[in-house]
Amino acid sequence: MINLLDITTSTIDWSRAQFALTAIYHWLFVPLTLGLAVIMGIVETCYYRTRKAFWKDAARFWQRLFGINFAMGVATGIILEFEFGTNWSNYSWFVGDVFGAPLAIEGIFAFFMESTFVAVMFFGWQKVSPGFHLASTWLTGLGATLSAWWILVANAWMQDPVGSVFNPDTMRFEMSSFADIALSPFAVDKFFHTVTSSWVIGAVFCVAVSSWYLLKHREVKLAKESIKIATIVGLVSSVLTVALGDNSAYMVSKTQPMKLASMEALYNGGNGKSLTVVAAVNPFKQPDYVNEKEASLKLGVPHGLSLLSTRSLNGYVPGINDILNGYKLPDGSREPSVKQKMAMGKKAIVALTQYRSGKKDAVTKKTVMDNIKYFGYGYVKNPHQIVPFIPVNFWAFRAMVGIGFLLILFFIVDLWMVKKKDISRYRWLSVISIIFLPLTYLASESGWLVAEFGRQPWTIQDMLPTWVAVSDLHSGSVALTFFIFLILFTAMLAVEICILCKQIKKGPDYTESDTLKVNA
Repeated sequence: MINLLDITTSTIDWSRAQFALTAIYHWLFVPLTLGLAVIMGIVETCYYRTRKAFWKDAARFWQRLFGINFAMGVATGIILEFEFGTNWSNYSWFVGDVFGAPLAIEGIFAFFMESTFVAVMFFGWQKVSPGFHLASTWLTGLGATLSAWWILVANAWMQDPVGSVFNPDTMRFEMSSFADIALSPFAVDKFFHTVTSSWVIGAVFCVAVSSWYLLKHREVKLAKESIKIATIVGLVSSVLTVALGDNSAYMVSKTQPMKLASMEALYNGGNGKSLTVVAAVNPFKQPDYVNEKEASLKLGVPHGLSLLSTRSLNGYVPGINDILNGYKLPDGSREPSVKQKMAMGKKAIVALTQYRSGKKDAVTKKTVMDNIKYFGYGYVKNPHQIVPFIPVNFWAFRAMVGIGFLLILFFIVDLWMVKKKDISRYRWLSVISIIFLPLTYLASESGWLVAEFGRQPWTIQDMLPTWVAVSDLHSGSVALTFFIFLILFTAMLAVEICILCKQIKKGPDYTESDTLKVNA
């Protein structure tokens, strides 16, 4: 049976910090890889259709930047997967039969696919036909996207554990339906929302690099043509991201109501709740949600939250206190309070201990299975432990949504300027385009902060809290590796930025006469 062994609070905190550090750095590389895959695919398609050397040179330029970022993403991703075994061994042992399957498929199939075709893409220009090379470029991007699919399937299962059953004889969760896990609504929605947001980052990166060229009066033709492609990709993908984000909030309301309540700083629920635009939530202090009726200085959209989470203007949305104390569900049944769930969780733990000790009768097994849904609550000592840190969720969600809508406006303006005017004459627009690059990354990282902070303290929603999932390690060892990784990842990021900047400063390698270097 899982037990706390000698695990200290500091070990849990350092393990969480190390995993968060690795995930944040990894996510700096992944979205740009997925986004640039689309840009370079479209640019090479232009070459395939026109056979103009300019488009070939442009495709090779964007592919070079893709390759630099791709290599860094692979390095951090491998470390991230190893941490499940080193830092979260209880988690890996408890659910490895379920969680390991999508990660294994990602490594065997998707990663193998992208690794194979990326070699053809970089080294096959003179060795394979243009059609085969174009297919290799698109298949490289498809392989990266499929890698994201299986990783997001694994993450979605942690948020909404479907398609699995608990086996008291092995003390492990086992897969009951691969299709339910791979095609769960939560996984499908998370995949499309994440991938389209990555296309936005690729588009903004392309526009920012091209705008730098315009500011320097260099590679003007490359810059203008790239901006045309990137603004179309960016506008379409940003609209899709916002639309899919709406459905993400709806899915969260069904499976993780505490996350939604913390995102909205909704202390007490009700019917016809407004969607908060902004409120005076202290970014550094957990609010007194028990005694406060709602966040102060609140500006909201009437009935917006009810519409978002229930698809009804007057739908009921539970707040933090409702979830803690129990509330009535739309079908007339009642959601148990956290104290009731804690009691059922303890009952499951006791029965499981008896079952594992030899009392393997039908009654004991039934007690385990009847209460296993709330197994994780048996390790909760105080109901307030299941409330995530509200300020991070509240402000990260608003950063993500606010920047998302700004990006739609940005791409509309950029596309109009490209179509109607000589964009190289407007330096202010080029400066704004460069500024939007870090803002877009901020929105992307904020989305993951909401996704992961919002489900705390659970590694698996309602099943396994962090203090049970963690490995029995000395906190000093985890702290040491945290700082080693911090130095290593920071150095890797600095190296990537340095190499990218050098390659951007160098510009494309033109394969024909200098007349191709059109600067007007």
